Amino acid sequence: MRLDGKAIVVTGAGRGIGAAYATALGAAGARVVVNDIDAEAAEAIADQIRSDGGDAIAEPSDIARPEKAAALIERCVAAFGAIDGLVNNAAIMIPARLEQDRLESLRAMIDVNIIGTFNCARAAIEPMLAAGKGAIVNVTSGAQTGQTALGGYGATKGAVASFTYAWAGELAGSGVRVNAISPMAASAMSGVMGSYLREQGVVRTAGPAMPAPETNAPLMVYLLSDRAAGITGQIVRIDGTRLSLMTHPAIRAPIIERETWTPDAIADAFDATLAANQLPTDVHLYEIEMVR
Repeated sequence: MRLDGKAIVVTGAGRGIGAAYATALGAAGARVVVNDIDAEAAEAIADQIRSDGGDAIAEPSDIARPEKAAALIERCVAAFGAIDGLVNNAAIMIPARLEQDRLESLRAMIDVNIIGTFNCARAAIEPMLAAGKGAIVNVTSGAQTGQTALGGYGATKGAVASFTYAWAGELAGSGVRVNAISPMAASAMSGVMGSYLREQGVVRTAGPAMPAPETNAPLMVYLLSDRAAGITGQIVRIDGTRLSLMTHPAIRAPIIERETWTPDAIADAFDATLAANQLPTDVHLYEIEMVR
């Protein structure tokens, strides 16, 4: 699948999954702006893309600052004449249980994961709308569904999911699509979680190895390609060999109706019906049909 000539910005692309996205996009023919707060890391990935015959420039900046995010998008337009795609990948994770968590940690994650995503999309949408085309791919996480010690991080990724749903609806018919990837890979972020668990004395039983970052990249190439022209408002989960769609938040049946609700009537409804229909906490898979 080719992306020849498409100008694409990838944030947080200096290492890990972001670097895998950037290099795969470059290999597919895209002109890539490699963003990372680490200037050396960004330049190294841009160098790698160019060494492999692709076209890339590095633009190190802190996308949590609106003026830096705007300058990032402006650099893409100045260098390549357009912005066809935006990958909102930059994020940080600071794991902690509620009783351990600190407001400073939550604010740091909000600044990068939510505000950074907003800043870049806000800067990119005007040239995309002017061109009548474009694709934004946000990056969420399985943590958006709720995972132990990832309440703050998961909340930021839930916000990114809400951005995805809302922006896709707002931009319907404009030529600009918005989707998200929920990736899975061994990365610096999974290392952070592993270190946290060891510090807490948690012994993890051996399981299958986490997939390499590169296994997520084909999905990014697809979502930014013309073959995905009819795909918008979706959060696509990729986990090694498994590809699926995340469910959107929705009201769950059964719905119980009565003229007025009192505390006792609500208790009766839970006793009779709703308590037995509670969804379990933490991450679960529902109604899975494996297609091979």
